[in-house]
Amino acid sequence: MRIKFILLFLFFLFVENYIFAQNMESPSKYPDFAYEYLGYDRFENFNRKMFLLNGAINKYAIRPITVIWSSVMPKYGMDRIKYAYNNILYPRQLVSSICQGDFKGAVHASARFIVNSTVGLGGMFDPAKRFLKINPVNEDMEQALAKWKIKQGPYLVVPILSSSTPRGLIGRAFDAALDPSSYVGSPVIAAVKAGFTVNNFTMLQPLSKVVENNYIDPYDITKKLYGLQIAILNSNLDRTDVLNSQDEIINDTKKDIMEDITKEDSIINVSDEIKIQTVKDSIQIVAPEEVIKGGTSTDEIIYDDILKPDIILKNFNPQNPVIDSMRTALFDVEGVDNSIWGDMSLWNRSFQNRIKTSSISIEPDREKYKYRYIMQKDKNSPLAIIFPSVGESIYSHHSDLFAKLFYDEGYSVLIQGSAFHYDFVKSMEKSFKPGIPKEDVKHIKTATLKIVNELENKYNCKFSNKVVLGTSYGAMSTLFLAANESDENMLNISKYISINPPIELLYALNQIDANSEEWIKDSDNLKDKTALTAAKILQTANKKEEENIKIETLPFNEKEAKLITGFVLHQKLSDLLFAIEEIPPSKKTDFYERVKNTNYKDYAQKYLVTNENPTIEDFSNSASLHSIKNYLQNNSNYTIYHSLDDYLVNENQLRQLKNYAKKNMKLIDKGAHLGFLYREEFIDDLKKEINLKQKARL
Repeated sequence: MRIKFILLFLFFLFVENYIFAQNMESPSKYPDFAYEYLGYDRFENFNRKMFLLNGAINKYAIRPITVIWSSVMPKYGMDRIKYAYNNILYPRQLVSSICQGDFKGAVHASARFIVNSTVGLGGMFDPAKRFLKINPVNEDMEQALAKWKIKQGPYLVVPILSSSTPRGLIGRAFDAALDPSSYVGSPVIAAVKAGFTVNNFTMLQPLSKVVENNYIDPYDITKKLYGLQIAILNSNLDRTDVLNSQDEIINDTKKDIMEDITKEDSIINVSDEIKIQTVKDSIQIVAPEEVIKGGTSTDEIIYDDILKPDIILKNFNPQNPVIDSMRTALFDVEGVDNSIWGDMSLWNRSFQNRIKTSSISIEPDREKYKYRYIMQKDKNSPLAIIFPSVGESIYSHHSDLFAKLFYDEGYSVLIQGSAFHYDFVKSMEKSFKPGIPKEDVKHIKTATLKIVNELENKYNCKFSNKVVLGTSYGAMSTLFLAANESDENMLNISKYISINPPIELLYALNQIDANSEEWIKDSDNLKDKTALTAAKILQTANKKEEENIKIETLPFNEKEAKLITGFVLHQKLSDLLFAIEEIPPSKKTDFYERVKNTNYKDYAQKYLVTNENPTIEDFSNSASLHSIKNYLQNNSNYTIYHSLDDYLVNENQLRQLKNYAKKNMKLIDKGAHLGFLYREEFIDDLKKEINLKQKARL
């Protein structure tokens, strides 16, 4: 009777939603992916309460159990259990495939089950994939219901199960009915199911922590991720090889370039002087005496006799500045997260897990400011201070990688978050609005000084030397901090390393906005395009992790790259606006309607045009490296790394910065914005900059 009542409730809930459904969408600068995939959040108040309840259950009940489990079971054993669990899902995979009329999928699922159950020792190993190239068939009954055109209904958050929809809950009920263990009652079966359940929860904990630590509204980002997940599964994109071949990538890139340079408003004269040529699977624009285009402004040309690269990236094979910037995700350092134990294990002593987290009060009645650090055995060793890119938290993976490079060279390391991150804003006075570098560094300096003093007091030490490294907006902050310290030395920093700093912040913000909002020009089938792009990201990551292959050329075209970077950067802006506006934790949909129509220039116009900067032009002048040119011209305690094809700067800006910095600036021939971080040429040069033995000789 209870099951009938639940199904009846879900049916009426679905019918009510279907009648109520209406097009809430209106033209905006940014798409609302939660709405695109899940529709209007009718039960937001209820859902948020359930989400908080689930978070509390996870934090205080489930996570402690997963810590114990992952401390007993090594990562290898957890993987074997995960494989075995996936193997016993065969009945639902088979039935779902048949219900969808996917008989090829049913044959594949059957072949995998037979091979993995026998040769794979009950599914603990996957010889079907490794030797027979039969990939997993991840099918469930919700996908069958979707194939039958049954509407999904409204988004729901239910206890323990978390994100779902009425269709999803009905699908899970059918999945449970197809689980053979549901019909066998014994202590052994119960123990096995409990083991599978705990193992599954353990596998999800790292993602849960990423969402908790990096987003101010975990509910919203979880909803978006769930919407993308079911879109990928229901479209079978998880089973489709969505990674284009090299030829297809080249054709896509060539098409994007031709579309851009043949627009009526293009300033470049496309004639016989410009030709498209393929060089080792790359697309390059070649013109007489023109070697590369600065930024995305088509009226800016860099000539070979003006700016020459100091570092050459051999066989880089550029695709497009936006795509090349995404290669920053390939940045990796050996030994950062290596461990035989899982992330939650008490015995995981990887470098990443050895970095400690602490906090300090900056302003009374405001939240404490979090930071991370790792100390050398010799507590008086030099200290490296890391400022990450715009909107990045103290848990930025890149910060951990830079920390490992410094640590291996003998430095203790302090990791701070971006001034553009909501944690930083919530720890400062309420009037603080990040984005004016001269003002930002005053707060950064105060926080850094307090943290350094606390560490020195805690460990009864005195750091012998200090070096600051920043990337992107953190790189700009690094240079402004250097200029500030040259006037009032309080931190005793000996070296500043700035990687891809925006030269004129307003110009960079305009470039970000232009790229992020390009989806409007081609908004047809946005849901399908976004799901396809997300599937490419997942398959690329899986390919790199499972097959341990070296990836350089990325499987995206320019539009997909702009969609990805646009989503990421606007999410950071959204989080920042939440912190500034102090939106209460109740219903937030109305605020998101405003956020969809707010870009970075709107942010600057609203929050950064002040009495000190009464016009947007005044803000532009103050938020540029030109305003600290005296420091750049008269000091040598800094190094700037910049790439010639960074789309957030243009040729004139690069030329002026080079004139200020002279030998303190190292130009890299390719890599766009931070897309060269993974290259050995850059890493080797950076190691020379921070090498303590070499510094001692000098």
